[in-house]
This record gives sequence, C-alpha cells and structure tokens, in this order.
Amino acid sequence: MNVARAVLPVMRKQRSGLLMTISSTAGISGGMFCTAYAAAKFGVEGWMESIAPEIAPFGIRTMLVEPGFFRTDLLTTDSTTYAALSIDDYAERTRETVAAWNSMNGKQSGDPAKLAAALVQLTELGEPPARFAAGADAVQAFETKADTLRAQANAHRDLSSSLAHDGA
Repeated sequence: MNVARAVLPVMRKQRSGLLMTISSTAGISGGMFCTAYAAAKFGVEGWMESIAPEIAPFGIRTMLVEPGFFRTDLLTTDSTTYAALSIDDYAERTRETVAAWNSMNGKQSGDPAKLAAALVQLTELGEPPARFAAGADAVQAFETKADTLRAQANAHRDLSSSLAHDGA
C-alpha cells in the first residue's frame, strides 16, 4: 500500500500505469492454520478490488497475482517459523500440518523463473487480467472457490431473494 501511495500520483499525472500486487491463493480461499496469513491476503484482495475502479478513470490498470506453491524459500526453516503450540486441542493437526508443509519444501510445482516471465508477458497486454491464477494449483483454487460460491448462492436463493421491503 505504501508503494501504491508513492506511485499513484505519478501514474495519475501520466494517465497510465499498472498497479500489480502479489497476493496468494490464500487470498482466494483460507486454509487451516493459515488464519493470519489468509486474513492479510484477503485484505489485499479487497483493497485491490476497491481501488481498481477508483484509479481506472486515470488510465491505471490493476492486476492481482495469486500464486499457488512455487519453489522458493517460503517453506525453508530460515523463512518459515511456526508458532509454539499453546492449545492442546490443536496439537495433532498442527503436527500433521507442519510435517506436510515441511515435506513440500523444495518440491513445490511452480517455477519462479516461469512466473516472472509470465508476469512480464501479462504486463505487456493492453488489458492485463484483473486476477491471474499463477500455477495449476492456483487455477484449481479459483475453480473450487467459484463452485463453492455458486453453490452457496443457490442453496438459499429463495430466502435470500425474499428480504426486500414489501412494496419496494
């Protein structure tokens, strides 16, 4: 947000620009034991969705990049620390989650160099996507979320649609 605050005056003045933000599939769908991370990414998602129509009249485009798992240092012991266990009820699932994440380290399917090349390609488009699912796992996260939202909208459609004032 601070970078956006710094560059938006220049972009408004030149009446063009691309504000790109790297989020995560955690901003599309939260995950167990990723609560704070997902909350931050959901915040980034809402911020970008909200700022897009504010800056579009100035020729400024936005693009949210939602990577899945890429083979970076994210899961290394130097990069990721896990909170100390403080609630026994979560102990077993926490151990399983940490073990699963540790086992993924160095085996993530995404290639960071290919992502970088894809982002350069997308920035050169006249109309970059508002959201870019980066990686096959990200595409799957998008599709699963879309299916879930549609099912939830349809589950109580009649009740949801009945909430207007009478005579409105």
